[in-house]
Amino acid sequence: MSSAPPRIRGLRRQLGSSIFARVAGPAAAQTRARIHDTPGPRWFGPDRPIRTVHGDASMFIGGLSALLLQSLHPLAMAAVAAHSGFRGDPWGRLQRTSTFLAVTTYGTADDAQEAVDTVRAIHGSVTGRTPAGEPYRAADPHLLGWVHVAEVDSFLRAHQRFGARPLDGAGCDGYLADAARVAAALGVIDPPRDRTALAERIAAYRPELRPSREALEAARFILLRPPLPLPARVPYAVLAANAVALLPPWARKPLGLPYAPTLERCCVSPSGTLLTGAIRWAMASPPPPPEPS
Repeated sequence: MSSAPPRIRGLRRQLGSSIFARVAGPAAAQTRARIHDTPGPRWFGPDRPIRTVHGDASMFIGGLSALLLQSLHPLAMAAVAAHSGFRGDPWGRLQRTSTFLAVTTYGTADDAQEAVDTVRAIHGSVTGRTPAGEPYRAADPHLLGWVHVAEVDSFLRAHQRFGARPLDGAGCDGYLADAARVAAALGVIDPPRDRTALAERIAAYRPELRPSREALEAARFILLRPPLPLPARVPYAVLAANAVALLPPWARKPLGLPYAPTLERCCVSPSGTLLTGAIRWAMASPPPPPEPS
C-alpha cells in the first residue's frame, strides 16, 4: 500500500486517468477491463518481451518517433495524408492505434485476430495515387513492411533508452520475434525477427525514402502544432524533442530536423528520462473503481 499522502495519491490517480483516457479514448476503463480480464488464451504470455515494451511509458516517445520515420516513405505518407484523418482527428487515430496494440499484445487470441481482420479490411479499401502520380495500396505487403520496421525500430530504441527495464540482447530479438507475429498476421511477408534482420531490412528500404511535401507538413503538425491545451504543450515538447533525438541521423536531414548530439546527450535525453518516469509513476496508480451499472 502506498505511504503517500491522500492528496498525492489523488493527484497521481487523476493524472494517470487523464493520460490513459487521452491515449485510449473515453471508454478507456471498459476497454482495459475487456482486454485484460476476458479469459482465454493469448498470443503472448506474461513473460514475453512484447508485453514489457508495449506496456512501458517509453512508448509515448517511441510512437512519435515512429510517425516521423514512417513519413519518409512517400507512398506510406500519401496513404496516411489522404485516408487516416490524422489532422482532423489525431486523438482518434492515436486511440485506435493504441487499442490495436493493446488488444494484440494483451488481449485474447480471438480478440487479437478480430482486431487484425478489421485492420486488414480497412487496408483493403485504401488505394490512391501520390501527388506525383505513383499508385499505392495500403494492403501492399512491401508498404506494410516499411510501416512495421519503422514502428518496431522506434519502439525498441525508445524502450532501450527510456524504458524502466531495458531488454538484454536476447530480449530485444525476442521482442522483434513477437512483433513479427502480429506483422505477419497483417500481411507483412517475412518480417524481421532479430536485430540483424531489422537493420538489413531498414537499409534495403532507404533508397525508397524521401521527404515528400506531405511528410514535411506532418512533421510540422506533429512537432509544432499539436492539438493540445497550453499547459500540456511543455511536456509534449519534451516528448517531441526526444522523439527527434531518437531518430537515426540519416532520417533527420530530409525532414529538416536538427542533429545536435552533445545537446541531446546533456539536455534532451535527461528530460525524456524524467518525463517518462513521471508518466510511468502516474499511470501505475490503481485504476478508479468501475461505475455502478
